[in-house]
Amino acid sequence: MQTILEPRTMQAWADATRARGERIALVPTMGALHEGHVALIAEARRRAKRVVLSIFVNPIQFDRRDDFERYPRTLEDDAARCAAAGVDVIFAPNPRAMYPEGFQTAVEVAALTVPLCGKTRPGHFRGVATVVTKLFHAVRPHLAVFGEKDWQQLAVVRRMTADLDFGIEIVGVPTVREADGLALSSRNRRLGPEEREAARCVPRALDAAAEMVATGETRPAMLLARTRMEIAAEPRARLEYAELRDPETLEEVVDLQTPALLGIAVWLGDVRLIDNRLLAPVETERELRSGRALDGRPEESNRESEG
Repeated sequence: MQTILEPRTMQAWADATRARGERIALVPTMGALHEGHVALIAEARRRAKRVVLSIFVNPIQFDRRDDFERYPRTLEDDAARCAAAGVDVIFAPNPRAMYPEGFQTAVEVAALTVPLCGKTRPGHFRGVATVVTKLFHAVRPHLAVFGEKDWQQLAVVRRMTADLDFGIEIVGVPTVREADGLALSSRNRRLGPEEREAARCVPRALDAAAEMVATGETRPAMLLARTRMEIAAEPRARLEYAELRDPETLEEVVDLQTPALLGIAVWLGDVRLIDNRLLAPVETERELRSGRALDGRPEESNRESEG
């Protein structure tokens, strides 16, 4: 495994690798790796000969300076985890390499960035789209792997990749969770013991809504009310949003007739956690299961999300 710091050096490695006919998979991260990232690496390894994992805490996607400064940076531990997981290259540029003096270009996706996290994090997805574009140009991958926990980010990257004709396959990987259901996240390590215990309200809220749908409830207002009630029952948690959205367009769902995305953002102290769950109406779920049985495919695993 090698570590590359400069975009031009990364491009040269990618060009040589492509010239040998080897497929490249990119796993973009901001470091502080956990088992969720290991799942992304495993999927990348399955799909490509060479795996590049980028580690870059992107300053232009943070809406708060203190959040950027507190984001965990654990490069030595990350490198050991990457080596064990079979990563070929760690691409770890510094901000000056990515945004040299005079840099003034941005990439922006329109409608998909308005709801959910976009409402309270101005400029966040512009920063995401810009840095992912630069990573694509540096690594020149055939495919890139993202976690479904950051569902809106995944939707934005897919739209941008299609709109700008990158010709890169975007792969989503389901969320990896801890034993109590909390989605793995680099931010979890910033939770104190009491906040970590309180964070269990997030998967509980998603589970509660899923249980209602399983019994036939399809009214968004009722599902959202139950979700909010579960969060409100935890005094240390503060709900930022709970919304039902179309999984692809992220438009608001007013009638649950097809699978919908329940997205949630919750604050525990100064730590913001996001999570989501795909909710499928009973009849839709039955049809999906029947279709899988008829064509001989095994039922898909739970598509809860990751990152």
